[in-house]
Amino acid sequence: MNEKPPARIAIIDDHKSIRMSLRALLESAGFDVGDFESAPAFLASGEASAFDCLLVDVHMPEMTGLELQEEITRRGVSLPLIIITGQGDVPLAVKAMRIGAFDFLEKPFDDEVLLESIQRALSAGRQMASRQGDAKTAAALLERLTGREKEVLNLLTLGETNKIIGHHLGISPRTVEVHRARLLEKMGARNVADLVRTVRAAGLFQ
Repeated sequence: MNEKPPARIAIIDDHKSIRMSLRALLESAGFDVGDFESAPAFLASGEASAFDCLLVDVHMPEMTGLELQEEITRRGVSLPLIIITGQGDVPLAVKAMRIGAFDFLEKPFDDEVLLESIQRALSAGRQMASRQGDAKTAAALLERLTGREKEVLNLLTLGETNKIIGHHLGISPRTVEVHRARLLEKMGARNVADLVRTVRAAGLFQ
């Protein structure tokens, strides 16, 4: 009886202490882990296609997490990528999702939240053949939104805050929060990352 090999996760972060901490967590969860001090080091290893999921810091010298996402997309490597970001870098993380990153997590995050995100990313990676069905489902969800909810959704998926969205639309941040809660409920989404994934699946990002 052959056991299924553990999923391989690559950690790409220029801080050694963070890499070691994440490695310990992921190995304790049963993953096969590789870690790299920079995006160029990861690309130079020639191992990109050997991993099942990438865990990438958004801010790194030489090449950012966003630039790495763009490069692996250019190379035709299809891997779920999770961006790790600070609070001030959410718009950058949203941009990474718009070009293909699977998820982003804001620091500090709970270990269980990270492990759950990885499991969902791995599942998504195994279901890439069902993208056409995902697109139809996403389009159907978007059709349920009102015109104003679609406007709020568009700005949310650009990484804008409630205050900025309210300024754009001429409504209060509190009203934006009400629209946001309704569209999250209608689309079965838990957060902005889920919304970006749905909009991307519907083919609305270029």
